[in-house]
Amino acid sequence: MAVRYLYLTMGWLAIALGVLGVALPVLPTTPFILLAAWCFAKGSPRCHQWLRNNRYFGQMVQDWERQKGLRRRYRRRAVVMMLITFSISLMIVPKIWLKVMLVAIMVSVLIYLYRLPVIEDEQ
Repeated sequence: MAVRYLYLTMGWLAIALGVLGVALPVLPTTPFILLAAWCFAKGSPRCHQWLRNNRYFGQMVQDWERQKGLRRRYRRRAVVMMLITFSISLMIVPKIWLKVMLVAIMVSVLIYLYRLPVIEDEQ
């Protein structure tokens, strides 16, 4: 029973970080949502089903569970949002070492996104 609550707690924490990641460039949304799906699958079938049917994240979770990939439109959206938020951050951050760190994070996440298999959208 305690393990179930641990999975639920980790799942909701991952959801919170994923939602924050929509606006914060250093927190990537997709891995946190996928982590939440994994935690919910282990700890709560009801929460897992809720996430699979979620309006914003459900399709991504279903695609990942079925094909370990990402739809092209979601990847494109993620890249555009990431470029916008990282660009704003680079303009705001005064320290060069922070700018270098932000660029390194951005490049790492871009490489990760582009290495994922692409699932073609149904017409």
